[in-house]
Amino acid sequence: MPPGPEQSFRDYVHARVAALSRSAYLLTGDAHLAEDLVQQTLVQVASRWERIVAGGDPDAYVRRVLYHQHVSWWRRWRREAVPVDRLPDTAGPLPDVALTVAVQQALAKLTPKQRAVLVLRYFEDLTETQAATVLGVGVGTVKSQTRDALARLRVLAPDLAELQEVAR
Repeated sequence: MPPGPEQSFRDYVHARVAALSRSAYLLTGDAHLAEDLVQQTLVQVASRWERIVAGGDPDAYVRRVLYHQHVSWWRRWRREAVPVDRLPDTAGPLPDVALTVAVQQALAKLTPKQRAVLVLRYFEDLTETQAATVLGVGVGTVKSQTRDALARLRVLAPDLAELQEVAR
């Protein structure tokens, strides 16, 4: 007997929350905002879970909601830097920390759509067709957004290529 919708949703969340959280972090650049984004996405899809599962691939639908929710957030408000009295203590350098920081800073310089396309294509390893389905756009749009995002990264963050060579 197949599991009911509630158990099916719990199983899905248990299996996919880590991957969704990684994608959300890459989109937002902030761990707390990423948690909020994933939580809001899951709340939004929970009420429709039975229809989502019946429609085929729930993962594509959930990712699409996640990316659209992020763009909606970005449109509503723009995050501003919050000054702090003192910098947090760090545990010391981590492997590839320079590359990680450079990638985060570079992604932050892109538009939400460009960031979403790069995260889908290169971090989630989706094809152009899959990324287009998730974002609800045509394959040509994914191609042009990818091209434009990579060109913008080459201009805004030329040090990424150098750091990538060092990391290899």
